Amino acid sequence: MLDLDLLHSFVSVVDAGGFTAAGERVHRSQSTVSQQIRKLEESLECALFVREGRQVSLTEDGERLLGYARRMLALSTEVREAVSGRKRVDVIRLGVPDDFAAETLTAVVAEFARSHPGVRLSVRCDLTAALARALERGDLDVALIKREPGAGSALAAWPENLHWICGPSLNLEEAGPVPLVAFPQGCIYRNRAIHALEAAGRHWRIAYESPNLTGLQAALKGGLGVALLERRCMVPGLRVVDAALPGVPPTELALCMADTARLPVRRLAMAIQDFCEKETTRLAA
Repeated sequence: MLDLDLLHSFVSVVDAGGFTAAGERVHRSQSTVSQQIRKLEESLECALFVREGRQVSLTEDGERLLGYARRMLALSTEVREAVSGRKRVDVIRLGVPDDFAAETLTAVVAEFARSHPGVRLSVRCDLTAALARALERGDLDVALIKREPGAGSALAAWPENLHWICGPSLNLEEAGPVPLVAFPQGCIYRNRAIHALEAAGRHWRIAYESPNLTGLQAALKGGLGVALLERRCMVPGLRVVDAALPGVPPTELALCMADTARLPVRRLAMAIQDFCEKETTRLAA
């Protein structure tokens, strides 16, 4: 028999990204959480995490366990609520790319939460590659995904016109590799930028890398390099320099839902779809 308490600690480590942060979530010490994970690994006779200093990542066995663990914990909660007669809270897990978690979209999500008091939102802001994997594993109910145009089914999709963006002090006419400011490996914008430069015979180098849009924008303002981004990422102090670098074809922003999406999930998805339609029209004006 699997101990649900051990599974709870396991899921907490995954969601928190480490043992110390997981301990804070479950109100236990880091050493206690580590002991629980070791006990779970001994019970299953396999390693669940790869430990690299303070960073942890799931092994293949850990990836397989995660979906089962979430379902078992959800079922346990459902049983307790059914027996106790308490009203069940419907949790909706939403995934949003970092460069799309703008104040306006947050307002839409917050308004949905206020108008649906029986729903609890869990919002994850991350790189698209991580969001796509989470959606496939069943860890998200709905997500906005940046991808190649037409790459799979979606509730709705919108073209993303990418632009070369930099700060006022950067001189792109100087000899030497093009200094790129980019999201980490796996980002479609980064891949498009590198492919376009190499196809044009331009040398390049990664001058600044960050998983957060605010970090990229600060690097651009400081003149550290040029980035390939969607126009919505523009802020005062930045400029578009498309004429100085190779053209890049559009990518796509897709709104995707889990196959088993419930009615509240579909309602949230429709609210996000309406927001994205208006945002696309605004940026095209």
